[in-house]
Amino acid sequence: MTPTPTTGGRGRTRAAGPRRRARRLLLNAALAAGLALGTAAAAVQAPAAPEPHDIRNAGSDRSTAAAACGDSGFDAEAYLLGSTWVARNGGTVLYEGGDMLTAMRTAVGSLTPGRSSQERVVVWQSGTVPGNASLDLPSHTSLEVCGTIHVSGAVAADHAPVRVRNAQNVSVPHLSVTGAPYFGVFVRGSQQVHLGQIDLRLSSGLGIRVDSRGSDAVRTTRDITIDDVYVSGTNNHGVETYSVDGLTIGTVTARDTGYSGLLLNNTVNADVGLVDAVDAGTGTGYAAFRMANRNGRIGNGYPDNIRVGEVRARGGGRGIFCVSESGGAVIERVDIAQTGSNAVLVENCHNVTIAEDGGTIAGPGDIRIAARSEFANTSDITFENLRLVNTALNENPCAAGTVVRNITWDNSRDNTC
Repeated sequence: MTPTPTTGGRGRTRAAGPRRRARRLLLNAALAAGLALGTAAAAVQAPAAPEPHDIRNAGSDRSTAAAACGDSGFDAEAYLLGSTWVARNGGTVLYEGGDMLTAMRTAVGSLTPGRSSQERVVVWQSGTVPGNASLDLPSHTSLEVCGTIHVSGAVAADHAPVRVRNAQNVSVPHLSVTGAPYFGVFVRGSQQVHLGQIDLRLSSGLGIRVDSRGSDAVRTTRDITIDDVYVSGTNNHGVETYSVDGLTIGTVTARDTGYSGLLLNNTVNADVGLVDAVDAGTGTGYAAFRMANRNGRIGNGYPDNIRVGEVRARGGGRGIFCVSESGGAVIERVDIAQTGSNAVLVENCHNVTIAEDGGTIAGPGDIRIAARSEFANTSDITFENLRLVNTALNENPCAAGTVVRNITWDNSRDNTC
């Protein structure tokens, strides 16, 4: 669910156009320096609000339209004047210095203590933060970053430029990250978290990690929404969840991720619009879309609770990979070709339907229904409404309740039991 923005709050400033915003920042800088406006205007050129960042939306029909960055107003802000970062709440300047992370922390820390509704922070410009520190967002906080956060230096485990831990009603409507973080965004043990337009063009690390680690069986992380994420250049997954109950994703666009584009582990009640991956997990067994570690298992069963509108995959490792007692999934449409390993591998999974609404799977990778002896045999797998091109549908060992129907075999073989 998406938190409802507050309509009031201490020090709220309504959105203004770039020219008005520049004039307002100029005035604030002058007041902070103790100068007359005329003197400051001659000495300081205040920055205009940046244009909205260009998120590469792959076109999901489930994505949520978003306002331009900063247009929903704010309670506190961080901005760059020359080489000086400034944090301000209302008319009060709280920090002036050279550190972007300190400015952002100061702005977030200036919001109303013990608040019960969301207050907003806007970061207007771009800057650099270290890889061994995080900006933590407490409950009832919205953060919009209208520039880009670049992460550099040594990383430390579980850190991210934006991190949400043990909090609720948090939103990040706009965020762009570059560089080499441990995680681009990290959410743990939290509820009602909304990530909007997220752009992660990384040189290493993992894009977005959402988990309940330390209490996997309880799934303390619930009701997570991601509108649209573009992620590239990781040496790990693009987006990964572990032990989440209630997940809604519009689009995951993955380009050249080291491992999976989207990986769901031990997650239930998930709805994904589109996974669009190119070269995800090249040279590995990972996939554009992967389910693992009892993903979709509720109690001892696999009712339909994971739904994906479409998986598109070109190159990379696999297109779709379901493994380790996962299931309860319906993938409505597929468009998979040129994978380095299997186009689709379903191994020790249960109640999975692929291509309910049609699609195409092309070689050279095959489609494989398989099982390992340490888990219960694969069961109730359906492939339907598909055009198979230059590939084979292989089943070994024979699974229970396999259904293959309405398939167009274009230079392809049916090797099911």
